[in-house]
Amino acid sequence: MNDTFLKACRGEAVPYTPIWIMRQAGRYLPEYHTVRDKFTFLELCKTPEAAAEVSMQPVDILGVDAAILFSDILVPMEKMGAPLDFLENRGPVFAHPIRDAAAVDRLVVPDPELELTYVLDTIRILRRELADKVPLIGFSGAPFTLATYLIEGGGSRTFWHTKQMMYQAPELYRKLLEKITACTINYLQAQAAAGAQALQIFDSWVGVLAPDDYAEFALPYVQWLVRALKETGVPVIYFANNGATLLEMAKTSGADVLGVDWRVSIDDAVARLGQDVSLQGNLDPVALLLPEDRLATRVERIIAQGRKARGHIFNLGHGIQPETPVEKAKLLVQLVHELSGKGRA
Repeated sequence: MNDTFLKACRGEAVPYTPIWIMRQAGRYLPEYHTVRDKFTFLELCKTPEAAAEVSMQPVDILGVDAAILFSDILVPMEKMGAPLDFLENRGPVFAHPIRDAAAVDRLVVPDPELELTYVLDTIRILRRELADKVPLIGFSGAPFTLATYLIEGGGSRTFWHTKQMMYQAPELYRKLLEKITACTINYLQAQAAAGAQALQIFDSWVGVLAPDDYAEFALPYVQWLVRALKETGVPVIYFANNGATLLEMAKTSGADVLGVDWRVSIDDAVARLGQDVSLQGNLDPVALLLPEDRLATRVERIIAQGRKARGHIFNLGHGIQPETPVEKAKLLVQLVHELSGKGRA
């Protein structure tokens, strides 16, 4: 098996810079749509054979160095007792937002072996399919990000209701976050037990917080989560999107790898974080539209900067956009491999 990705996570020597792409199993691939057209989004997440098929597609089509489980960060919230739907042109919707004590009390911490079997079965299928190929990444949302969806009832621009609860009902907020964190610990530990070889925590919305609020209302739950995941023995990646101002605090999460978005250079991240954590990132997803020569220049710069880190995994600074031409994604993987030394004597 090509274990370059796992070695980079642990800060071990690698022959070239490994690459995978956030949202690599998704809407930019025609092959994905061939499968997706047979299901609703949630049905696809809950059908192990189909979810495994789309998880495998970027490995076979792009040649990335890691696969990531196809699922959604919100499926555990549904099993906590918050009915979930995905609406066209709107995204995830919780019809009954969690905004008072009674709603929080109704939430349960599910047993993933009983309630999220389809996710674990997908992982087991993928491990068989990937046995001689590349490692498999499992994932979840971070507690704060998951809480925002529950409190807001979906996505938000202002996160008014979330911050209102944080500031005006902090005890209620903490009770909600404790339940979400307990759920996420069980969920990710079960993913590792099923065969996930690394675990990524997506904190998609944490960049809306001021540093003081991050330290009080988000970071402690990530720290709790990562401590529990250390028991699994697999590398943990923490990605705080739009979190350039939070890097030093994010390091205290205890994660083995910190994902960085495109708003901070890898050079800056290395200078601020030192040599005891690996880095993942961080090309702007839309920069894939650059002409090949200019894209190669950017890729080479990121690779060079990444060599200064304990370990470096090339990725985009967020998920690949659905409109991205597949040939551009293929070119990116090729450039990273060639420019970082894969295949050289």
